[in-house]
Amino acid sequence: MNTCVLQKDDLLCITIKKAMKKSIYKVETISELHSIAGLDKPRHPLVTILDYSKIDTTKAPESGSFVCGFYSVNFKKHCSFLYGMQSFDHQEGSMHCTGPNQIITNDNRKEENNSEGWGLYFHPELIRNTNLGNKINEFTFFTYSQNEALHLSEYEKQTLLPILKQMEVEYNANIDQFSQELIISNIELLLNYCKRFYSRQFFTRTNQNKDIAAKFESFLSCYFNSGELKEKGPPTVKFCADSMNLSPNYFSDLLKNVTGKNTLEHIQFYMLEKAKNLLANPELSISEIAYELGFEYSQSFSKFFKNKIGISPTLYRTN
Repeated sequence: MNTCVLQKDDLLCITIKKAMKKSIYKVETISELHSIAGLDKPRHPLVTILDYSKIDTTKAPESGSFVCGFYSVNFKKHCSFLYGMQSFDHQEGSMHCTGPNQIITNDNRKEENNSEGWGLYFHPELIRNTNLGNKINEFTFFTYSQNEALHLSEYEKQTLLPILKQMEVEYNANIDQFSQELIISNIELLLNYCKRFYSRQFFTRTNQNKDIAAKFESFLSCYFNSGELKEKGPPTVKFCADSMNLSPNYFSDLLKNVTGKNTLEHIQFYMLEKAKNLLANPELSISEIAYELGFEYSQSFSKFFKNKIGISPTLYRTN
């Protein structure tokens, strides 16, 4: 009995030691990215485009885990990636985007150097105080999980290539007063195309997405008709997305595409319907109804209800 326990403990220790050997590399600048990739210094300090076929991935750090301080747009073929705890294979070729401070694990070290594709990397400083910087959060695909990557058609791939070529021309040329603006304009154009292509992908997956939306409606119905609402309050967007095994922004965009409402709007709709049903019972006070809906204070419930309906719960009940 004791021998068995020791063997399990030894195995656990070995697993922990192996995990400790794998460190996470912080890459804060474009120059550091070039250094890790074994490339010369970048021509521009805040933006670069990498040709993955020219990078020897077998010389990458053993860990392969990185936290980058910039945005990236990647198209890859014949390449395996881990994003969080999700594994994804790029054999068919697909595109994914990441934002600053996200953990990405490159699992190519033991593979042959046959990666095909490109990567656009740009630092937040490049777009600070610009039109693109002000609207960058509208491009929600920067927070999608890796298994929610965009699968591009050949036409879509060829649409993006001239934009990349134009950016390369700009940052490889002598930098002048127009360079920054032209580079940023091309980045924004490329991101707008990405938004269009993701919309196309949502459309082509309509039936599958309708099934997810229906599953979510069933999930909300069960949640709001159980005791969880009173004990835990309304579900968060992240909680709902996790329940569907999707990232929060991807799930909201999926629902918006199918139903016209995002995740938060669905949650609020169910909250209001539940509130209206409870208000129909004259024996329940406003405070009791607020408690049933998971609100700590009745004033918070009244404010929420009035903001959404236009009148107070008391006036609604009277009417």
